[in-house]
Amino acid sequence: MDVLSDAITAMRLGRPHSSRTVLRAPWGVRFQPQEGAGFHVILQGSCWLIPVTGEPVALGVGDVAFLPRELGHAIADAPTTPLTWARSPLAPLQEGPPPSDGPRTEMLCGAYLLDQSRAHPLLAGLPDVVHLPARIGRHPSLRGAIELLGQELDGGPRPGGDAAVLALLDVLLLYILRAWYDDRPGEVATGWGAALRDPAVLAALHGIHERPERPWTVQSLAGRSGLSRAAFARRFSELTGSAPMAYLTWWRMTIAARLLRDTDLTVRSVAAQVGYTSEFAFARAFKRELGTAPGHYRDTTDANPG
Repeated sequence: MDVLSDAITAMRLGRPHSSRTVLRAPWGVRFQPQEGAGFHVILQGSCWLIPVTGEPVALGVGDVAFLPRELGHAIADAPTTPLTWARSPLAPLQEGPPPSDGPRTEMLCGAYLLDQSRAHPLLAGLPDVVHLPARIGRHPSLRGAIELLGQELDGGPRPGGDAAVLALLDVLLLYILRAWYDDRPGEVATGWGAALRDPAVLAALHGIHERPERPWTVQSLAGRSGLSRAAFARRFSELTGSAPMAYLTWWRMTIAARLLRDTDLTVRSVAAQVGYTSEFAFARAFKRELGTAPGHYRDTTDANPG
C-alpha cells in the first residue's frame, strides 16, 4: 500500500457512514465531539460551517469541508441561526417534512471512525477544518467520487449498494486528502506534504510501509533513497519531523497496536510481523511507545472497542 492509504487503514476503527440530506432554512445543527472525522459536501444551496474555534466558514455549491478531528462543529443556514443538537453524527440532520419553504440546501454528510490516539502525522498535521472550494477543472477524481456517492445514496437500496457506499467513502477520504496536499505544493518546504513529493524520502517511506519487518538501518534506507547516509537522515528529519529510525519504530508499534486490537495473533506473532525476533524486546519497545504492555493493551481495547 502507499503511505497515504496505509496511514488511513492503520487508524480505522469501524465502518464509515454517509447520508444525503435536504434542509430548508432556517436550520442549524451542532454535533457532539467523537472519535473520528467527518465531511460535508454541498450539492445545492449554501450553508455555514461553525467550528469550535475560529471564524465560521461559508460553503457553496461543490465545496467540500473535511474535519479530521471531530471536535464538535456545527452547520447552519446562517451563523446566527439557533442550533439544535444532532441525535448522533450518523443520524439524518432533519426528519419529517421541512419546517418552512425557505432556501433549500442539499448535502452529502459522512463520518469516519478513526483512532486519534495513533493519528498518523499525515492527518495529525491537518487544520481542524479542511475547506476545498469548488473550482472548475480542479480535482476531477474527487468530483467523480462525490457524484457516484450521491447517486448511491439517492433513492432506495440497490443491489450491492452497501459495498459500493463503503468503497466510495474510502475513495472519497483519499481524494480529499490528496486534493488538500496537491493544492499546497509551494506553501511549505517541510512537512508531510513536502515529504510525499520528495522522491528520496518517499522511497524510504515506501520501504518502511511495504516491509516494516525488515531489519532497516539508516544506511539501508539511505541506499534505497539514493542519498548518502548523512544527507538522507537530514532530509528525512527535516521533512517528516522525525528521525528515520524513530519513524520506523512508531510505524511498527502502530501496526502492532492494530494487530493486537483486531486479530487473535499471539504477541510473539505480532512481534515477528513488525520486525522483532525477541518477544521481550518487542514488549519493551511497545511499552515505551504506548505506555502499556502488549497484553494489557489488548485486554483494554477488547473491553472498550472503538
